[in-house]
Order: sequence, then structure tokens, then C-alpha cells
Amino acid sequence: MLGACSANRAPESSYVLLDGAKITTTQLQGKVVLVNFWATSCTTCVAEMPELIATYKKYKARGFDTVAVAMSYDPPSYVVNFAQTRQLPFKVAIDNTGGVAKAWGDIQLTPTTFLVNKRGEIVKRYVGAPNFAELHQLLEKLLAES
Repeated sequence: MLGACSANRAPESSYVLLDGAKITTTQLQGKVVLVNFWATSCTTCVAEMPELIATYKKYKARGFDTVAVAMSYDPPSYVVNFAQTRQLPFKVAIDNTGGVAKAWGDIQLTPTTFLVNKRGEIVKRYVGAPNFAELHQLLEKLLAES
């Protein structure tokens, strides 16, 4: 856990989304963003998806965004299929080269989830499924910040 390490900037990453669009960490500034590293082969990742969807739907109107980054070893066709069948409402990126996972601290374990505040600082890191009640409390706080 990062705890009170507020000076930790989110790494400048470029995400390639399923529709081919690219977004960068900088473009997400001004929003509270959840960056979730996951894989279709990871049972915990699959199990937490409904909670991630619910969290996104609950807070998106208030300036919250989610980027689900599929790991480089995950076949893109599986990721596309999963995103379509589960109707994932948030941004889904494929980390083809593994560069995004590396930039965020060489992520190996999935799910690993980061919560980034409006200033682009990493507020919290979760390895494994987050405690969603706790996550929602933190989101309320972060979204209230100007």
C-alpha cells in the first residue's frame, strides 16, 4: 500500500483502446481515475468486474473514469470478446508490449488497481480485489476535492 505517499505521480502512459483510439495519462488529468491491470485468465479479475462496472456507473457523472488494462500475455481476441459479452462501459486497453505494466511499476500480479486523483497522483494501490466499500468512501473524498 502506498499510504500517504501523495507525491507519487501516475506514470505518463499511452493506452491503446479496443477501438484503436489512444489516450494518455495526461488526458485523464482533472478526473479521478481507476487504472485496473487485469487478464481474462485471472479469476479474481473476472469476479471483480461487476463491482468495477457498478463503481464506474455510480461515479462517472461526477468526473470518475476507469481504464482496464489487459496484460500483454492476454490474447486480444479474448479481451475484445470479454469486453463485448460483459458490456464493459469503461475504457479497455490492451498492453501489447507490456510497456504500460512496466511503467506502473512492473505489474506482474493481477488484478492490480491504482486510484489516481485529479492532480494525477497515485493515491492508492490495490493488489487483489479492492474492498469496494472502502474504495467508494475514498472516491467520495477524492471527487469532492477541487
